[in-house]
Amino acid sequence: MTPEHYDIIIIGAGLSGIGTASHIAREYPHKRIAIIERREKVGGTWDLFRYPGIRSDSDMASFGFNFKPWYSNKVLAKGGDIRDYVADTAREFGLYDKVKYGLKIDHADWSSRDQRWELSTLHEASGEDRHFTCDFMVNCAGYYNFDRGYQPHFAGQERFKGEIVHPQHWPESLDYNGKKVVVIGSGATAITVVPAMAEKAEKVTMLQRSPSYIMAMPDTDKLSMALNKVLPRKWVFNLARGRNILLQRGLYLACQRWPRPAKKLLVSHMHKQAPNIDKRHFSPSYMPWDQRLCAAPDGDFFACLRSGKADIVTDHIDQFDEKGIVLKSGKHLAADIIVTATGLDLQLMGGLTLSVDGNHVPLPEKMPYKSILVQDVPNYAWIFGYTNAPWTLKCDIGGQYLCRLFDHMEESGFTVATPVDRYGNHTDEGMLDGFAPGYINRAKDIMPRQGKQAPWKVTMHYGNDKRVLLEEPVDDDILQFDTRAGRDDEHVPALKVAG
Repeated sequence: MTPEHYDIIIIGAGLSGIGTASHIAREYPHKRIAIIERREKVGGTWDLFRYPGIRSDSDMASFGFNFKPWYSNKVLAKGGDIRDYVADTAREFGLYDKVKYGLKIDHADWSSRDQRWELSTLHEASGEDRHFTCDFMVNCAGYYNFDRGYQPHFAGQERFKGEIVHPQHWPESLDYNGKKVVVIGSGATAITVVPAMAEKAEKVTMLQRSPSYIMAMPDTDKLSMALNKVLPRKWVFNLARGRNILLQRGLYLACQRWPRPAKKLLVSHMHKQAPNIDKRHFSPSYMPWDQRLCAAPDGDFFACLRSGKADIVTDHIDQFDEKGIVLKSGKHLAADIIVTATGLDLQLMGGLTLSVDGNHVPLPEKMPYKSILVQDVPNYAWIFGYTNAPWTLKCDIGGQYLCRLFDHMEESGFTVATPVDRYGNHTDEGMLDGFAPGYINRAKDIMPRQGKQAPWKVTMHYGNDKRVLLEEPVDDDILQFDTRAGRDDEHVPALKVAG
């Protein structure tokens, strides 16, 4: 069977995929675009995760797309609202009929002779192999394994008589009303799950090996509410978005520039939020922004600790037994349900393996170019968001950059764009080595390399990336362009429609 051919294939129908596709579809309405999605719905992460209280940990003014304002007085949105937002965006930009559901990506090979990608997928429901070709591929599949979360084996866990649940695979029928719950972990998921479950559970205990930084933040944007009374809401949204991006960047830079004073300030903030709780539970060993800060809307996490509906224990697990968890200290935590909020299993590019003319592309030996393209890989973009700012900020400027790239290629008659390192910028440092959460540390050996200097250096700096992607010339002495010469193909690229 002849593979289906598209101008552009986008992998993933989550926030990144739908956001990027919206930019391209708006600028190039006549291009043939397909979105390959493994699940049966759009939404990605926000369709997969269904644990109690799931929400964003970034404000929605900057977490939402710049071309589709998020009009709400709520700062942090619930998971279901974000899922609806993604679906509404896909509907507004005519993307629903471009999504091909239920396809697990496997391998993609670039053919230099044909100047196109050949993509192999598996339709999981039928077991049928399906093949596609495209001129350009954009991977927006995220950074973790959708099949399983990270769940270490605990000694004796087979003996436990209750239920063990990972937040990534939350059973819809789980009844925790009046139950004793232990949540293992101290990251963003645990900080969300604990107050949400405490509303119905008899008691919730958060068991952590080491503390994290948690910030209580207002869950209502009162300033925008006031401004909405006198200004157009689009103006108010733009003001809120710009303000929040600057505040986030300022906080990050302050923590990097003055880590010890920042640590003292954040630890003091947590101690004030939980004045009667042992201070060692809120005294992290690492510096702020070595890992992401956790957000507690209206201080809900601290409030449930103060109320006694939840408590916190800092210790190490010795083993599970029939009725709960035995700690290294000898203390026993009784539990009917154990929630293992132990993190993600990192998987890059949705598990897709790449080759060029049949030769495997060793990703850990390559560098990202302008944090979007990949060294020596033709016509391939990879949308990887920020670790120190809302993820979707990269989707917005990444999508706009790709449109600039397509403009340049079509105006100049080019059909292939490949980043080539001509000056030996490769280093042994991974692109995220400065970021230290567990799921990143566990996956350092699969991450691309960091370059010595721009455009091979990943900075996680939105302002810098915005300038590089949206203002600097597309054509430089690094991006190598090729023409259609010799390609046996009658397909002619669609021209961008003005306006």
